[in-house]
Amino acid sequence: MSALTGKAKAFLDLHVPGKPLLQPNAWDAGSARILETLGFQAIATTSSGFAATLGRPDGSVSRDEALAHCRDLSAAVEIPVAADTENAFADSPDDVAETVRLAAETGLAGCSVEDWSGKEIYDAGLAAARIAAAAEAAHAGPQHLVLTARAENLLHGGDLADAIKRLQAYQEAGADVLFMPGLRKAEDIRTVLSSVDRPVNVLVVPGCPSITELAEMGAARISVGGSFAWVAYAALIDAATELRDSGTYEYGANLKQARDTISKALRY
Repeated sequence: MSALTGKAKAFLDLHVPGKPLLQPNAWDAGSARILETLGFQAIATTSSGFAATLGRPDGSVSRDEALAHCRDLSAAVEIPVAADTENAFADSPDDVAETVRLAAETGLAGCSVEDWSGKEIYDAGLAAARIAAAAEAAHAGPQHLVLTARAENLLHGGDLADAIKRLQAYQEAGADVLFMPGLRKAEDIRTVLSSVDRPVNVLVVPGCPSITELAEMGAARISVGGSFAWVAYAALIDAATELRDSGTYEYGANLKQARDTISKALRY
C-alpha cells in the first residue's frame, strides 16, 4: 500500500478493525452538517440519496453532477468525506483513473469504485485492472484519496466465494478498504473479514448484527447507504399524509430538539 498523506491519511487512520468508524451517508450539505454536529468523525455521500434530491432514481447522475456534489459536501464540513462514485462512471481502467483524479480535486478524503457496470458485473480480470488504475490515481498527485473497492456480486444474485476472490484481487491491486454490500449474516461477515487483510466496510440494514457484534468480528467501518435519506423522506411522507388526510399537525409536536440541532448545524 502507498503511504497516504493529508486528509486521506487522517481518514484511513480512523479505520480500526474492532473499533469501527461509524460513517453515515449524507445526501446534501445540510444533512452533512447535521451529522458532523452530532459528532460523527467522517461521512460519505450516497448515490441513491443524492439522485433522489434531483428527482431521479439511483444510477442516473452524471459524473460532473456527482463531482460537483462531492465538492459541495467537502466544503460544507471539516470532517473527512468519502464519495460513492458508483462504477467511476466508466468502464475502461484509464477512464476510471481519470474519474478518481478528478475526485481528488474536490476536497474528498476517499472514494469508492464498484465492479457493477449498471448492467452486469465486470469480468474479474477487467475489474481488478480497474481497481489497480483507480488505486494508482488515488495514491498519486498532491491530493491522495482512500480507495474503497466494492464487490457487488451479492446485490445481483452472485456468489459469496466469487465475491471474496474479487475482494482479494482488489486488495492485491492496491485498494485501501474493501466493501461487499449485501452482507447480512454474521457467519458470512466473519468469513469475509477473515479472508482479507484490508479494513472492511459493512453496510448495515435492519437484520444485520449490531455495531457491538460487528466490532467484535473485526469490522473497521460501518455505513448506512441511502437509508438515512429514506428515513427523512419517510418522515416527510408521514407528515404530508397526516396533513392531507387528517387536517392535523401532530407531526410538528415534538420538533424542538430537532430544530435546535439543525439550527446549530446550519450556523456553521
